Amino acid sequence: MQRYFVEPSQFGEREVAIAGEDARHIGRVMRSKPGDKLIVSDGVSREVLAEITTIEPQQVTAAIIETLTASGEPWLQVTVAQSLPKGDKMETVIQKCTEIGASAFLPFLSERTVVQYDQKKEEKRLGRWRKIAKEAAEQAHRSKIPAVEMPVKWDGLLSVLSAYDLVCLCYEREHGQQLRDVLKPFVLGLTPGQTCKIAVVVGPEGGFAEEEVREAEAMGAAAVGLGRRILRTETAAMAALTCIMYESGEMGGS
Repeated sequence: MQRYFVEPSQFGEREVAIAGEDARHIGRVMRSKPGDKLIVSDGVSREVLAEITTIEPQQVTAAIIETLTASGEPWLQVTVAQSLPKGDKMETVIQKCTEIGASAFLPFLSERTVVQYDQKKEEKRLGRWRKIAKEAAEQAHRSKIPAVEMPVKWDGLLSVLSAYDLVCLCYEREHGQQLRDVLKPFVLGLTPGQTCKIAVVVGPEGGFAEEEVREAEAMGAAAVGLGRRILRTETAAMAALTCIMYESGEMGGS
């Protein structure tokens, strides 16, 4: 069943309005008709099963049938902090990590970031990234759309690390401490349902400079490896997030 996110203001007591691109998608792409059912969420606290009553080019109206219990969100809140990669790789990271269960994305610039940062260009890309996160959340039946923040510089990233309960910096030269070594005892010490924030920090194509690793560790981050194989930057984000979801029981783990 198709799922759509709307603003809380689009909810009424007995009906919900779906506007803009989503309305066009329902009418033109899905070729839905009055009587068809869909799921609508405000991305905050309300999720309903609704039945389409009217379809217009710019708005679809649906009658609320029942309120649903949101069940698509992991109990761990994981932010993927990704050094800006080349091309459209950031889009891949956002799409796939949203499907896996990321709660937020924080792009950043590090010493070996290849991308030439342009604030105006990145502001335009931010809109594209947020749209990708929304569509991926709908496809994956998430109850919330992950936040996608504006890129920050390395110092800006370091300044927010203290807000997380656990920070894992993926470092290809770390051959002793693996992600599971840090993650498993941490998760075992938590109670399911407990509010917990984890950050996964992934470097650019050229990896982190050693000084950056030392600075992150000084802020409480754990430098961890992801096995004996060297992963691409976009692969590392997905692999690390999947490990976290598995160890927390979100993918059939213990």
